[in-house]
Amino acid sequence: MTLTPRPKEECRYDLVSLGEVMLRLDPGAGRVRTARSFQAWEGGGEYNVARGLRRCFGLRTAIVTAFADNEVGRLLEDLILQGGVDTAFIRWVPYDGIGRAARNGLNFTERGFGVRGAVGTSDRGHTAASQLRPDDVDWEHLFGTLGVRWLHTGGIYAALSETAPETVEAAMTAARRHGTIVSYDLNYRPSLWKAVGGQARAQEVNRRLAGLVDVMIGNEEDFTACLGFAVPDTDIHAGALDAGNFKTMIKAVVEEYPNFKVVATTLRAVRSATVNDWGAVAWAGGDFAEATHRPGLEILDRVGGGDSFASGLIFALLERDGGIATAVEYGAAHGALAMTTPGDTSMASLAEVESLVRGGGARVQR
Repeated sequence: MTLTPRPKEECRYDLVSLGEVMLRLDPGAGRVRTARSFQAWEGGGEYNVARGLRRCFGLRTAIVTAFADNEVGRLLEDLILQGGVDTAFIRWVPYDGIGRAARNGLNFTERGFGVRGAVGTSDRGHTAASQLRPDDVDWEHLFGTLGVRWLHTGGIYAALSETAPETVEAAMTAARRHGTIVSYDLNYRPSLWKAVGGQARAQEVNRRLAGLVDVMIGNEEDFTACLGFAVPDTDIHAGALDAGNFKTMIKAVVEEYPNFKVVATTLRAVRSATVNDWGAVAWAGGDFAEATHRPGLEILDRVGGGDSFASGLIFALLERDGGIATAVEYGAAHGALAMTTPGDTSMASLAEVESLVRGGGARVQR
């Protein structure tokens, strides 16, 4: 494997994420349409990775994002601070009183149960983060003066506006110039693209950005919808990709994008909203590795499972010497644990992840 992270002592941060952080409003076991109260969490595909790396794995992380400067924005800041992620690179945008110019994103999310699937309803148009422009951040200061070992961003943020892909490209270009590893989670969401060109626009944006990526992460639908690679002999909507099909697909992916040093995907078959088959597979430098398969995994809240897979994978690539086989096990174990607790972000500990990697079970601990 040819990933060479910058030395820790040269860098202020182990990882910085670029993306939007929304206020998640969660009706618990109930439904959004009949709720009378909500629990508040923070969450966002790119942010969740930084938080997981800080809280579970103890790495030094920061988030590049923007908020409208009002009480909701300050609540989000407080939630981020509780997660230990550095807020120094939050851009604060003046609030005009009703959100004509900029606002903060909301995400109403119900977990689902049994035959009733999870449902997310986002309210994020014209948010401050979506309006970030490439020159709003001093990338040279961040990656050059301060130093960052790893940059993580993804397709959710890139879908938010016309300027978001330009901001992603500027961050990636600066990161690569200073030897920072770049990861990208394709994270295809049809709802984000349908009003701005659909899948064709998603492929246009993601294929352009893919040439700047070292570590590409996604599930089977992501690689098809965002990069245009056909998944062989698989109904992508059934969530039934197996490791053999991934290996076939990845040969075409890395042939077109030789800059990819690592490619990884979760493997999920949905039996019900609360029971999934769960696994993962990854490729690095010609080698494939498959994580321990966990059939019938019981799930409390599936949101953030893929992000926690990414943070576990990144942690092992940065801090463990076992290569891609170890990294994919850490990713799959962390993703599985994250789905046993509510909210977008992980509540797992490093000890719990490593116990699961070693084959530990759910016996009571006293």
